[in-house]
Formats: sequence, structure tokens, C-alpha cells
Amino acid sequence: STAATTTGPTGTKIATIALYEAVGATNEGQRELEALSKKLDPKQSELKAQNDELDSLKKQLQTQGDKLNDEARGNLVRQIDTKQKALDRAAQDFREDAGAQQQEIAQKLLQKMAPVLLKYVKDNGYGLLIDNSKQWSEGGAIIMTSDAFDITKAVVEAYNAQSGVPAPAAAPAAAKPAATRP
Repeated sequence: STAATTTGPTGTKIATIALYEAVGATNEGQRELEALSKKLDPKQSELKAQNDELDSLKKQLQTQGDKLNDEARGNLVRQIDTKQKALDRAAQDFREDAGAQQQEIAQKLLQKMAPVLLKYVKDNGYGLLIDNSKQWSEGGAIIMTSDAFDITKAVVEAYNAQSGVPAPAAAPAAAKPAATRP
């Protein structure tokens, strides 16, 4: 008789993982996202400057609008409208670009994390692993779970140990690149 071999999970235990968050929690993920944040800082500063200029024009219209003649008021309104549309477009482009770059980082790291995750699941006898990332409609398709099922931290630790990437230096409150809006 020939012995059947299985390469997939063989256990009966169930676990959950916040896979998207796990990728960002790895030392490598933190390093990559911090580098992206620094790369995006100049554009974010530029958007803030545009927003400040627009606010200044709006205040000018509010305080001087009734003192301006129709032509001057009309010019100021058109200038505000043009700058608002340009800012909205630039902010949307920024959010899309930052999101695409974050997604690219996540995909790259997820591919590197997959073998560690599969080994962890197999070595620990899990037969079912459910992704409950916040990215999937605020908590995934899971109705209820217990922290006892969550292996996110353990997989992050296993990945960090395997990757050899050191933990980033502690920084005061790290901001997410695409979180701020002008």
C-alpha cells in the first residue's frame, strides 16, 4: 500500500489572522511604510500649502466680499472655484497614488510572508484559517471570534525572526501616509 501525503493543513484547530494588519506590523512592513510616508511628505506639504492658500482666499471673500465691486468679487469667486477644483483633483490623485503604493508594499510583503504563515499553520495543527483584516468591510465576514483564535501576533513574530529585518527605532506616533486629507 502507498502512503498518501498531504501538503496542506491537517489539523482540526481554527484560527483567525488580520493578514493585512500583520503585513504592516512586521519590522519590514513598518520600515517600508515609514519610508513611503517620508517619500509622500513633500506632496502632503504641497497640498497643505494649497489648502492654506484657498482658506485665505475664502476668508478674504468672507471679510471683503461686500466691499468689492461685482467684477472683483466675481474674479475672487472664480479664483476660489478654480483653486478648489485643482486642490480636490490633486488630493484625490495623492490618495490614489499613496493607496496604490501601500498596496504594492503589502502585496510584496504578503508574498514573502506566505511561506512563514503556511509553515506556522501546519506546524501548529490548524485546519482552518480565516482572514479578519479590517480592510475587508470593517472586520471581514466574521460575526464573532475570540482572541484565543487570533494568530496575527505569532505569525508577525515568526516572520520577523525569519526575515532578519530589525525592529525600526521607536518613533513618536507614526502617521499613515494616506490618512491625512488637506
